[in-house]
Amino acid sequence: MAHIIGVDFGTTYSCIAHLEKGIPQVIPNLDGLPTTPSVVSFMESGDKLIGNLALRQAVTNPSNTISAIKRIMGKKFSAKDVEEIKKKMPYSLAEAKNGDIVINVESKRISPQEISAMIFSYLKECAESFFGEEVTEAVITVPANFNDHQRKATKDAAKIAGLKVARVINEPTAASLAYGYETEKNVTVAVYDLGGGTFDISLLEINDGVFHVLATNGISYLGGEDFDNRIVEWILEEFKEETKIDLSQDKLALQRIKESAEKAKRALSFSEESDIHLPFIYSDKSCAKHLIKTLTRPTLEKLTNDLVLKTLPYIEETLEEGKLKPENIDDVILVGGQTRMPLIKHMISDFFGKKPVENINPDEIVAMGAAVQSGILKGKTKESLILLDVTPLSLGVETENDTFFKLIEKNTTIPTKRTKAFTTVYHNQQRVQVHVLQGESQKASENTSLAKFDLVGIEPSPSGVPQINVSFEIDASGLAKVSAKDIDSGRIRRIEINPSSGLTEDEIDEIMAKETKKGSS
Repeated sequence: MAHIIGVDFGTTYSCIAHLEKGIPQVIPNLDGLPTTPSVVSFMESGDKLIGNLALRQAVTNPSNTISAIKRIMGKKFSAKDVEEIKKKMPYSLAEAKNGDIVINVESKRISPQEISAMIFSYLKECAESFFGEEVTEAVITVPANFNDHQRKATKDAAKIAGLKVARVINEPTAASLAYGYETEKNVTVAVYDLGGGTFDISLLEINDGVFHVLATNGISYLGGEDFDNRIVEWILEEFKEETKIDLSQDKLALQRIKESAEKAKRALSFSEESDIHLPFIYSDKSCAKHLIKTLTRPTLEKLTNDLVLKTLPYIEETLEEGKLKPENIDDVILVGGQTRMPLIKHMISDFFGKKPVENINPDEIVAMGAAVQSGILKGKTKESLILLDVTPLSLGVETENDTFFKLIEKNTTIPTKRTKAFTTVYHNQQRVQVHVLQGESQKASENTSLAKFDLVGIEPSPSGVPQINVSFEIDASGLAKVSAKDIDSGRIRRIEINPSSGLTEDEIDEIMAKETKKGSS
């Protein structure tokens, strides 16, 4: 039987797993490690380095080394958080014709989907090396708060890499699958997921093999990268105060500082202080400067306390939406490397009145849950399991006066479908335009535009007479679909959809054809 893998495509690190005799197991990468840096580096020779090799030489090639690509997947160049990313990243971003983001690399423009596909391809290669045969199918995970654009972009990246996506699953849900599958408990669980780039909180009931998501919430721009950046800013300020030298525009120095900041942050999860030593961080004809600092845990907590506290309102809101209180939660699962931070563990313990579960690996549990989901789809789990997930964002249409009319409310169990009747406002009108959006604001303009489509070929009639039922559907992967039917004639109306973001099918096919040609040459 063909293998199907579970893929946790992360902001900083990615992980893959499979189900072996009913037990989820992590698949090591080609270096024998359980996780792979989500990094791609383009060399002057034309070669690409992926994973650990790319990360090792990031200091010497910062402008052509792409990291944290997940943070810009499916986003517009004009988005507010992208403005922040442009200030922090050493590589250059530009605007595509449709307003999406492209990365400038070696005089080329490459989409985030293509960069991500390179990482997916490497993970696919690792799995094929492990099994000794081709792997073509995967369950992939995304942050629970990812919108339709971000989900589709991630799915497209996997497709470009040659992976058929059996299902897209939310990361906190995947973690609960792995946890509930291993423990076989009947419990109410809170999953606090703070990874490299995003934050999610999900509440689930696990009862007799049924995993029912009650509510989910989160932020698509908050994670370990932001904690690293706070340390980087502190180092820059300290060095400038001591030497009067500003290193903020020196890409080489910044990359060295960022790597040291991440190492110090990791060390402070287990010790009270960490030394940062960067010799010759600056030099000119007159002098050379070394950077020597000691970062303590209290200083780190002071620098990042507001980031930790920023997650609390989302927990409170999710509990309210799930009609639960902290004391109703039996187990709290921490997911993502950033949750190793003692300050986060203390906050969670204080809020829920209990310590989080300790016997899980926050870097691997999501991939293991994706592997469990693959087993559910293939009927390979040791028991009958049912997953009832929810949509994290409302889906609706724009109506008069910039109003957003919700058709499918957030936290609705998926898959689901809703229908709304549309008609004409003018006599003999033969076309009706519908604007589909996703979000929670009452103002249409403040939500994410998914697509505008036209119902065409309507029979000429007085205004208000034609009735066309438009069905809005969210599938098990959280992706939106639209169809329409003319009630009078019973005919399915043709829908012209103009997506506001993402690669077209033709563009995906063209990229895949290029990669196939490269592989055969």
